[in-house]
Amino acid sequence: MKTIIIGAGMAGLSAAKNLSQKGHEVIILDKGRGVGGRMSTRTIEQGKADHGAQYFSVKSSEFQALINQLQAENITTKWQLAQRENVRYIGAKGMNTIPKKLAENLNIHLNEKVVLIKKNEVKTESGNSYSFDNLIITIPIPQVIELFDNSEIIFSKNDEKIIDKIEYAPCIAVMAVLKSPTEIPTGGIILENQTVAWIADNFQKGITSVPTVTLHASAEFSKKYLEDDLQLVAIEILTSVRQWIKPKNLVSWQVHRWRYSNAIKRFEEPFYQLENQPIYLSGDGFGIGNVEGAFLSGYFCSKNLL
Repeated sequence: MKTIIIGAGMAGLSAAKNLSQKGHEVIILDKGRGVGGRMSTRTIEQGKADHGAQYFSVKSSEFQALINQLQAENITTKWQLAQRENVRYIGAKGMNTIPKKLAENLNIHLNEKVVLIKKNEVKTESGNSYSFDNLIITIPIPQVIELFDNSEIIFSKNDEKIIDKIEYAPCIAVMAVLKSPTEIPTGGIILENQTVAWIADNFQKGITSVPTVTLHASAEFSKKYLEDDLQLVAIEILTSVRQWIKPKNLVSWQVHRWRYSNAIKRFEEPFYQLENQPIYLSGDGFGIGNVEGAFLSGYFCSKNLL
């Protein structure tokens, strides 16, 4: 059986890993330059910053088995936030080290944006074609809808009913290099009803030798200013947290727009198969959401194909 997977985030990598281990032929296609999706770590000058997912929890035995393995290899480590009772986990050297580990020995084609789905075949922007027996799509649902609008596959009424349930909130992320570390307790602070919802000190997290911080704007603020000049928006974001990050401590910053940062309304099952099609929808818009939910979505979707 040949399976094509669109998207090299946690869901796509999880599905591919499971299928490959069972002898299936699997190809992952991703439009980006690297794997991981929102499990992303960026280099800024001499520093590093996680600018997508910041940490994750573990509740299921399936995900715990993976994390136990990653901990044994020093890829993940525990992280206790002052504002949370339960222990969280992070990538010991950056969140993107986790998907990079999952991607080992998988057949992944990067810089391959799928633009058309035909019966048992996908075509990419570069002009390549890939045939499939099964197709797993793990990209955000708005991108799925755009892809199907340009394809020969039509959603059924039930498909549309499921898809319409899923909704995402955006997030504007600012990564800043500092002259000296912050005094943020335990390296991360959650803010309530403010411009910024979250500040992480990547230096205290231990992923960088140069003080850097990541700021995530609130969903409300991000939605309001998503299409504005991001450099001006970044200045407003940084100014709003001057009690934690003094302007005189700033060296430089970068800003990133996450259009589909968090699935705030999800389909309750971990994946969905289109009616009368060997096409499956998976990702953090299904099941419990977030990092673990994305992993489980891909895992259970792949088990359905075995």
